[in-house]
Amino acid sequence: MNNQTTFDYVIVGGGSGGATLASRLSEDPAVSVCLLEAGGNGEHILIRCPAGVVAMMPGYGKISNWAFNTVPQDGLNGRIGYQPRGKALGGSSAINAMLYVRGHRSDYDGWADLGCDGWSWDECLPYFRRAENNENGADDVHGDGGPLQVSNQKSPRPITRAFVEAATECQHREVADFNTGDNEGVGLYQVTQFHGGEHNGERCSAAAGYLRPVRDARKNLTIVTGAHATKIVMDGKRATGVRYRAGRVEKAVHARREVILSGGAFNTPQLMLLSGIGPGDEIRRHGIDVVHDLPGVGKNLQDHLDFIQAFTSKDTDNFGIGLSGGMHLTGELFKWRKDGTGMLATPFAEGAGFLKTDPSLSRPDIQLHFVISIVDDHARKLHLGYGFSCHVCALRPHSRGEVFLQSADPLADPGIDPKFLSDPRDLQTTIRGAKMTREILMAPAMAKYRDKELFGIADGMTDAEWESHIRDRADTIYHPVGTCKMGVDDMAVVDPQLRVHGIEGLRVVDASVMPTLIGGNTNAPTIMIAERAADLIRGNAPLR
Repeated sequence: MNNQTTFDYVIVGGGSGGATLASRLSEDPAVSVCLLEAGGNGEHILIRCPAGVVAMMPGYGKISNWAFNTVPQDGLNGRIGYQPRGKALGGSSAINAMLYVRGHRSDYDGWADLGCDGWSWDECLPYFRRAENNENGADDVHGDGGPLQVSNQKSPRPITRAFVEAATECQHREVADFNTGDNEGVGLYQVTQFHGGEHNGERCSAAAGYLRPVRDARKNLTIVTGAHATKIVMDGKRATGVRYRAGRVEKAVHARREVILSGGAFNTPQLMLLSGIGPGDEIRRHGIDVVHDLPGVGKNLQDHLDFIQAFTSKDTDNFGIGLSGGMHLTGELFKWRKDGTGMLATPFAEGAGFLKTDPSLSRPDIQLHFVISIVDDHARKLHLGYGFSCHVCALRPHSRGEVFLQSADPLADPGIDPKFLSDPRDLQTTIRGAKMTREILMAPAMAKYRDKELFGIADGMTDAEWESHIRDRADTIYHPVGTCKMGVDDMAVVDPQLRVHGIEGLRVVDASVMPTLIGGNTNAPTIMIAERAADLIRGNAPLR
């Protein structure tokens, strides 16, 4: 880092929102941007190689992973949940399954109906397109000139094709594109992965897409890694900078125009609370002076609760633990290094499903992720041999949780309470979804891949037995949002321009601003939010 300490914009967090925004704002050479990231540069081999996620996701050693835990969950029989989040440039896009999913058009129209003017599907679509360099080219809903590389899967396994066929045997339609605004059906996910060029087959995190091509060329863009933000510097009710810890050294940077928080659904509200912005009583409890009593900070936490079913398999053309598979993977490594294809290019979650548990519904209410390995407790429990898994989640949970301070120590983890299954409607949707998932896994097309069913799932289970299994094993599928929600009501934290209510010079640009959880994965929508935020900050007319 150079010796400069004052910039036009200071962005806290180099994840999907922050990386995108830093790149877009620094396109203007007259504007100076400082991006602070607590983790590293996001360039090591476990991030660049898609299959490396299996080493980062479990959280051992906290490799590019905050590896947070929740408080005990009453709805999950008192179990403590696990919340992996990316800690590197690229954020969670550096450790996720790379799935490119936008959700349903009604999700965004719902935001607009809540008073978030400018955030309907038709108004967001141009920003999805601007972000995207889709391997299939541009059309009315996709772009091919953006920094985010969106690819067809390099080498999907035959077992994934069988999963799609099994779903069609259960009368679900096959679709080729889940990102047109209507995502009902089954098929293969597209992924955020380089297609062609020197990085072919590598993960395209937000940092790889937006920052890597420009960071050395733009003198007006300063990126500081290993910088753990500890407090927003305030002058009265105006944000003027950020304090951060670099190793054992306390430092500060100052913002002429704005401080922008992009730490995500956990870190952003934590930093606001540490800075005295949020529910006054909660802040005072930790001996922190209240700068602005804003009751919605940290509230409205929403996440997708995930339930997994799995089988062992005698098919070794997938990921597992065995001698033959280990020898095979050595060859696959050379293949991936040579041309970007093969098993190491996999997102693991290759097969997709967006389904209705009731035909009368207007949109899908569950999502399936078909995975080419046995997944148990976020890959923290390993199984010898080979197999496959299928995840199901209720897409629009009614349960609402919160993020809070556990102490005034800025280096302590935030308190996270998703309150999973606190609304009984979520349990009923999950039970119906679990039954539909098993029906697909038991269809004829999967017969040659099935061996032994795991986790005690069996024919003829009652709803009470399904409930017991769900409460015993379900946990997040990594889509927390909503803790600094956008809106115009009393619990809104930011307005539709993403400016923090009651504070000047402070904006939030990350998944925490989503007022409701979209019906799908959250990486692509977060990048879209940052694309639109760049125009809002620059004062540009919205794209059409």
